[in-house]
Amino acid sequence: MNKKADENPEKTYNHLKNEKSPYLIQHAQNPVDWYPWGEEAFKKAKEEDKPIFLSIGYSTCHWCHVMAHESFEDPEIGDLINNTFVAVKVDREERPDIDSVYMTICQLMTGTGGWPLTIIMTPNKEPFFAGTYLPKETGYGSVGLRDVVLNVRDLWRNERDELLNSGHQVLEVLEDVSSQTTGNELDPGTINKTYYSLSRVFDDENGGFGDFQKFPTPHNLTFLLRYWKRTGSKNALQMVLKTLDAMAEGGIYDHIGFGFHRYSVDPQWLVPHFEKMLYDQALISMVYIEAFQATEDQRYKKIAEEIFEYVLRDMKSSEGGFYSAEDADTEGVEGKFYLWKRPEIMDVLGPDDGELISNVFNIRETGNFGSELTGEHVGANIFHIKEPLDNTAERYHLTVDELKRKIEISRLKLFEARRKRAHPHKDDKVLADWNGLMVAALSKASQVFGEDFKGNIYSEAAESAMNFILDEMCEQDRLFHRYRDGEAGIPGTLDDYAFVVWGLLELYEATFKPRYLEKAVKLTKTLLNYFWDDLNGGFYFTASDSEQVLLREKKIYDGAIPSGNSVQFLNLLKLARITENQEFEVKAHELEESFSTAVKKAPPAHTKFMEALDFRVGPSYSVVLAGDPSCEDTVKMVNGLKKPFIPNRVIILNPKLKSEVENNLKELSGIKDVSKSVEIKGMIDNKATVYMCSDNSCQTPTHSLEDVLKLMDD
Repeated sequence: MNKKADENPEKTYNHLKNEKSPYLIQHAQNPVDWYPWGEEAFKKAKEEDKPIFLSIGYSTCHWCHVMAHESFEDPEIGDLINNTFVAVKVDREERPDIDSVYMTICQLMTGTGGWPLTIIMTPNKEPFFAGTYLPKETGYGSVGLRDVVLNVRDLWRNERDELLNSGHQVLEVLEDVSSQTTGNELDPGTINKTYYSLSRVFDDENGGFGDFQKFPTPHNLTFLLRYWKRTGSKNALQMVLKTLDAMAEGGIYDHIGFGFHRYSVDPQWLVPHFEKMLYDQALISMVYIEAFQATEDQRYKKIAEEIFEYVLRDMKSSEGGFYSAEDADTEGVEGKFYLWKRPEIMDVLGPDDGELISNVFNIRETGNFGSELTGEHVGANIFHIKEPLDNTAERYHLTVDELKRKIEISRLKLFEARRKRAHPHKDDKVLADWNGLMVAALSKASQVFGEDFKGNIYSEAAESAMNFILDEMCEQDRLFHRYRDGEAGIPGTLDDYAFVVWGLLELYEATFKPRYLEKAVKLTKTLLNYFWDDLNGGFYFTASDSEQVLLREKKIYDGAIPSGNSVQFLNLLKLARITENQEFEVKAHELEESFSTAVKKAPPAHTKFMEALDFRVGPSYSVVLAGDPSCEDTVKMVNGLKKPFIPNRVIILNPKLKSEVENNLKELSGIKDVSKSVEIKGMIDNKATVYMCSDNSCQTPTHSLEDVLKLMDD
């Protein structure tokens, strides 16, 4: 039963009251007597002979809110669920291990998936019903939650053996699809197959992939950039740039406050699902950074910088970590915070600037995104750009630079006006894996946009977040997955380790502080000790001493974020080059072979894995720079090595200080403890010197940046 709150006798709470997850707390006052995932719930189900009603979602999920308002806040539905089931709520972001298993089951049983995820299962966690959003009542071709509950209640009472048998069959299928067939190392031709598969589903008109909803899928784009670098394919580069341009001009981009929304519900990138996720900002910003490296087009640098402006302004905690997400809904209305009616714009900007901005961003009196709008959305507009700015500038007799200045002045006014609105809910938990991605992105920005490696806004933010993870979310080289309200908890998954190691490797190249490499090595050893499959190779998603939910999964498919195995494949290859530790090289090859059969069946579903394969096939480069970090020749060499698009390389700094008396950079000198032979690669003639090796052969040391870049570009 729901319990009266001690501090407020008017409020009642269920068993979620003391949870840390913002999503679970959102449901703490539901009439449904929710339990968190744990032994108490499953023991109660066994004692009372009830099935489990498992609901999985997250705090910024629009349809999770809809189902909650329609059903879980309804006392009648609450009583019906409580009398029939033991109800369990799970935050998918807090427990990705639980979500992954039951989402796979939902896809096997129904052919689709999504959130909220609804699972009905035995007290032994064996599912016999799966679905996503369920309306309260049956109608319009959809079975309602009320009827589902009533039907399951009758079946549990009268035909339980059939339900139990169904659960056993589902488990057998799950075990079968989760089985792994190892193979040989992948042929380099798999890289070509991946490109051709992507090109066949590319939307030539709108950019992106597919012809319905549009997801950014950044790893597809970073793979294509590497394919362009490898082959010179102009089409591969054009696919990337067409997509990035369309995204930046579309409604999926927040033109007023910056940052990308989750996805668009249309092929034109116009109408977004308005939630903003930290991992999207990290992964998308890295594509724009690499596009800038590849093209030197300032537009791509600008978008990346704007994403970081949003993240550092709205998503950074006072402790240094980054929050998880912002909601799609405000005051129960999806997108309300982001939508504008034309009179509002005129009130803020005045008639002249209001007219100009309306033309630039396609603002209409009747609204600009479809006939489906009703109620509060009538006349609402999503900011997006439909024609090139030079066309608009010419029409208003302005230069493009003058138009851009006017747009920026108006944007700031609209931003200030929007700040006065009710803001979307912010999920303020800090997740290790998503923070690892943001550290990687900020570190990459520091390398490419910074003028030296002594610290800038991006490297400082990256260090602050990484130090927070290592200080507050790591004990004895074991990561916790979630931090909130002063408490770290939940054992880290493969993604936590792989993404944090990714962040550490990028952060090292941004700062050249060896402690980040040392930690990357230690966390990788933890992965090998607790996550590695000694029988078939590859990493399990959960540690050997973590809770096992039905079965211990191994994931390779790249979804909204790349798989931990794909990322760690590349991490192992890079660490092998940096440390000269052959164990990492051997494990990388074993990992490749363990997943090669699955990857060959669907290469475009494994584009992050293809990036690692691209590095392994080569040419890839290990560069040791020996030089005094305080001297201009070393700084020039560092900048020259970092700024071009040369993805398949690692850079190690061996700081050889000309003045042993004034050494303000002692923390840089520990690299010899990580990289075996770096100490013998010193300056020649007291000048910054580059030692470059590629594919088991090394070049003559040189002082010439031009020679090094030419060798890496051939």
